[in-house]
Amino acid sequence: MSEKKLIKQLKKLPSEAQEEAADFVEFLSKKYLQQSEETDSSKKKSILESSFRGMWKDREDMQDSTKWVRELRKGRFSD
Repeated sequence: MSEKKLIKQLKKLPSEAQEEAADFVEFLSKKYLQQSEETDSSKKKSILESSFRGMWKDREDMQDSTKWVRELRKGRFSD
C-alpha cells in the first residue's frame, strides 16, 4: 500500500480510530526497531563479552590449553 493511499484512508477514519491507528503504528515501530537493534548488537558483540569466556578457568587440567590439546590428540591420532 502506498503512503498516499494509507494517509487518505486514515483521514477518512473518525478521530478515535485515527488515534488507535497511531498507537498501533507506534507499537509496531518500537517492536521492529527493538528487534533490529538487538540483531545489530549481537553482531557487534566482542568475544570478550561472550558467556563462554572463562568457563574453564577453574579446571586445573586446562591451565595450559595447548598442552591439554596435545595430550588429548596424542591418544587419538598417534601412529
